[in-house]
Amino acid sequence: MSIVVENLTKKYGTQRAVDNISFEVKTGEVLGFLGPNGAGKTTTMKIITCFMAPSDGDIKVGGLSIHEHQDEIKKKIGYLPENNPLYYDMLVLDYLEFVANLQGVPKEKIQKRIAEMVVMTGLNVEKHKKIGELSKGYRQRVGLAQAMIHDPEILILDEPTTGLDPNQIVEIRKLIKELGKEKTVVLSTHILPEVEATCDRIMIINNGKIVADGTSDMLRKQAQGQEILRVQISEAGDRDSVISSLSGLESVALVDPVEDNNNTFIINSNENLSSRKPIFNLCVLNNWVLTEMTPIETKLEDIFRELTTN
Repeated sequence: MSIVVENLTKKYGTQRAVDNISFEVKTGEVLGFLGPNGAGKTTTMKIITCFMAPSDGDIKVGGLSIHEHQDEIKKKIGYLPENNPLYYDMLVLDYLEFVANLQGVPKEKIQKRIAEMVVMTGLNVEKHKKIGELSKGYRQRVGLAQAMIHDPEILILDEPTTGLDPNQIVEIRKLIKELGKEKTVVLSTHILPEVEATCDRIMIINNGKIVADGTSDMLRKQAQGQEILRVQISEAGDRDSVISSLSGLESVALVDPVEDNNNTFIINSNENLSSRKPIFNLCVLNNWVLTEMTPIETKLEDIFRELTTN
């Protein structure tokens, strides 16, 4: 089930928390929604889930407008908010049964769904405890279970791995990726490696506006603008003649020798050109030994910082 955001704006007085943004999330897609604190991520997610009304614009969930079909839309969405609201005095199983009833799960299917959620989110050991007795990580698992208890077609997850230990994070990432094969998932997080490990597509929002949208590879390519290679050549004789030969290649824009290594160079290619094959052929022609040719990638952290630093 798709989500189509059309010219969405949310104003608080004169401040635009979300400023005329448009995008689409398709069925079977996991979207990583990134941005610094106050960028507009949580506001956008609250509007998608009909928790909050927009100032302008519209969102269509499976073709239904949030202005006219809020009740129908809410049934199709599982939502884990940033501040996971739980009833601490309730037992885990009682709470999941309570949520299942609220979400309209047929009574004959409730116990089966609870059992499935307990297994899926790893709550089996703690399922008979009160929620208030659980660690932060297990409370987060309860939040995930309540978001999925009614088997929604869309999942909106705001910081889903907050408070989890490294092993739990790996398990939840795997779960989200599996769910993303059948459901539409919007995932907000500050953990950038988590986005790369889990999401099919990344969207970065800053000051209420979308500043980047694409796969991690696409964002790196756009940020880099050109191919950058680390190349090591041995048995090549004079270093200056090697630099001269490399610089003479049509695809090469710049050859920068690495100071502490006589045989290593950072090579920038001209825009829209690749130097890998020309460098290989040059080494073969001169009987040089090519011992390394490694692409240098721009880190997602660097891209995020560049796009969100005023």
